[in-house]
Parts: sequence; structure tokens; C-alpha cells
Amino acid sequence: MSVEAEALTGGFSDAVFDSQRIFKKLMDGMARPGTQQTIETTVAPPTALARATGAVLLALCDHDTPVWLSGTLRKTAVPGWIGFHTGAPVAEEKAAAHFAVLEAGSAIASFGLFAQGSQEYPDRSTTLIIELPDLEGGRELLLSGPGIRGVNTIRPIGLPDIFPLLWAENNATFPRGVDVILTAGDRFVCLPRTTRIKPVEA
Repeated sequence: MSVEAEALTGGFSDAVFDSQRIFKKLMDGMARPGTQQTIETTVAPPTALARATGAVLLALCDHDTPVWLSGTLRKTAVPGWIGFHTGAPVAEEKAAAHFAVLEAGSAIASFGLFAQGSQEYPDRSTTLIIELPDLEGGRELLLSGPGIRGVNTIRPIGLPDIFPLLWAENNATFPRGVDVILTAGDRFVCLPRTTRIKPVEA
């Protein structure tokens, strides 16, 4: 399939109903950080994107929500697919993005380069969608904070070792800061900025 054809296919079969279903799962995921959610809606984004990433973008993006894409994704059908199905423009700068997608294996050096919101409008920040090889089988991370009774545990594969430190820096700017959605295949996990993350020492 050509890049042009990929960009024009694979959207929601029922845009309103499917968006509502995914949005509900996202709200549940943000309310219960670390809880895996599964995409049950038919969606077929370009092969460069996980199904969960594509579904989240279709549910959240519109012409007023610029999306920043990591390097390789910009060279695929993904920008055209997002634009065709949602109207969302591609952001050239990280700080201008409402949403950002980092493909699996992307370097994560700092969350501070993305929009952080302000004390008055903390919601004007970037939501990062980080694609991973899998949400199970990796280094154990302990989650605590609002929406978590005691401690929740996640074991994603592919997050850099520095991630807990970067996340602690993100916590320190509250109420400003970014929120993160980890995706792999048809599953995703939400990490709102209020969640604290502690790695389990080997």
C-alpha cells in the first residue's frame, strides 16, 4: 500500500461512537494510573503506529491540537493519516505540541522541552504518547499517588533507565508538567503527572 493510500484508510468505522469508547478508556486509565486498557475498537493506523496509539490520537486530536512526531514517524504515512482523519497539524517544535508521539526506541532526554502548562492553566501542556515493544516483562516500576490504592506495579519493556529520574523532575513542577500514555500493540497505560514512580532495585 502506498503512503498516500495508508493515510486515507484505517480510521474509526463510527467516528463518534468509537471516539467515545476510547475517551472513556482514557479517562478510566488516567483515574487509575498503571491500569492496562485494551483497544477493542476497529482501527488500522499506518504500520509505523501501534493500534492503541492510533486510536488515542483519533479520539483526542482535532484541528486545534498540534501533534509533534519523533523523527522517523515524520517520514511515514503517519502525518498524513493524522491530518486526514482528525485535521490535526504537525507541530514543528515540541513546546507547541498538545500531543507528542515517540516511536519505540526514541531517546528521551527531558520532558521540559515539551509544553508544561502554567500555574493558572496547567492543562495547557503536552501529553506524550510513548510507544514501547511491550507493557509486560520489563523492569518493575512501583506507582503511587492519586487513584492508586497503596501501590500499583507496571513492567514495561523499552523505557530508558533514566525514566524514573525524568519523571521525578516532572513531578516537581506540579501542577505544571506533562502526562504520559504508554502504548504497545492494542494496549495502553496512563501516567498522569500526579503519579509517583519508584524503580525496584535489582
